Amino acid sequence: MLPTSIQATREAIAAGRTSTVEIVKAYLAAIEDQRYLNIYVEVFGDEALREAARQDEALTQGAKLGKLAGVVVSIKDVLCYQGHGVSAGSAMLENFVSPYNATAIQRLLEEDAIIIGRTNCDEFAMGSGNENSHYGPTRNAADVARVPGGSSGGAAVSVQAGTCLVAVGSSTGGSVRQPASFCGVYGFKPTYGRISRHGLIAYGSSFDSIGFLAHNVQDISLLLEVTAGADTKDSTAPNKPVLPYAKAAPDREPQSIVYFAELLESDALDDAVKESMQATIDKLKGLGHTLIPAKFSYFDYVVPTYYVLTTAEASSNLSRFDGMRYGHRSPDAEDLQETYTRSRTEGFGAEVQRRILLGTFVLSSGYYDAYYGKAQKARRLIRDQLQGILDAHDFILMPVSPSLPWPVGERVDDPVANYLADVYTVLANLAGLPAIAIPAGTAGHLPVGFQLMADQWEENKLLRFVKGL
Repeated sequence: MLPTSIQATREAIAAGRTSTVEIVKAYLAAIEDQRYLNIYVEVFGDEALREAARQDEALTQGAKLGKLAGVVVSIKDVLCYQGHGVSAGSAMLENFVSPYNATAIQRLLEEDAIIIGRTNCDEFAMGSGNENSHYGPTRNAADVARVPGGSSGGAAVSVQAGTCLVAVGSSTGGSVRQPASFCGVYGFKPTYGRISRHGLIAYGSSFDSIGFLAHNVQDISLLLEVTAGADTKDSTAPNKPVLPYAKAAPDREPQSIVYFAELLESDALDDAVKESMQATIDKLKGLGHTLIPAKFSYFDYVVPTYYVLTTAEASSNLSRFDGMRYGHRSPDAEDLQETYTRSRTEGFGAEVQRRILLGTFVLSSGYYDAYYGKAQKARRLIRDQLQGILDAHDFILMPVSPSLPWPVGERVDDPVANYLADVYTVLANLAGLPAIAIPAGTAGHLPVGFQLMADQWEENKLLRFVKGL
């Protein structure tokens, strides 16, 4: 049985009960045994074993290794890892090799993390079920007929299925928390800008955040401690103090927690999720916390605002893939215009094309003010109301998803249903707030979770609270 925390892993290696090489071999065996889940786009097996052997040898020589020595990590296929492929789950970048490390990846490597492979994801992180990938859907290890959530579905299943200890994902509108909830693990996104986006393939630049998936909040705390902080390569990563999150003690003091009562009465919320939320509210009350029902005025505007803005940003970000500089280039094009058209038609999948077209439309002359401009104003209203709540209270409690994991293929032809799956997670991304998905058991055989949001830059407060639950 492999250890399920960073601390337990480090202790087992230090005590000689196992070695880093044995741990990596066990994870590689788990990957091989569960290829049917389609978790990984590429496995770095030989490389991981070489690094494990180096670390074991260094320990025998009495060398001091980094905070993440012995820790096996998977990375979502949107993060640049020098000398390795990164394709964003797309045919457009299928053969692209990154010439540099993302800042977050570089900081993990500097602490001796062992990267075992890159995980499957929705193409360019656009999806809620991990079904939009060029490499096919990832399956939920709890039920292979069900989706694992998206877009970091491969990352979530990599932890759920025991093929690595922790995973790095990304979140534009809930792409870490939703798959974490669907797979029964913890999923965390920090405040926007807390972790540099340098080397993260862009979808919606004012929304994108790097996040983590793990079996416990302590591991997430250490990953945040290692990767957070200012970066000269990303002007949206400010020079805010990085605290020793991993060393912070659990906080069991009574807290004031707001929840939105209308959600529990909504017909859009599955009965199993309602029951889980009510049980969570009762549990928190039993621990001495104050649970306060409140009303949020803008739920009807959340999904439209999010999709107008993110598709607009996507249409701009993805314009760089033109078949000329890098990425897929159609061999059948005969002139410049055909190169653009054919390369993009062949390289982008249906959902990515849909979002590019939507984004181009809302930014077009005559429609910019009617759609993009209004969505920006709506975003400010949403942020201001959330900020008002968090000025008076400690946390906001919400469901992660209105439903349990749905069957693979059920929503492939219904993009609106997929978009509405994000209704509870996009709030944190719209407002740039830190948020964490927490497992809450199962409904039948399917995992279910809840989420907590905190004020900007209050990661330590949020993580300490979750440690105390």
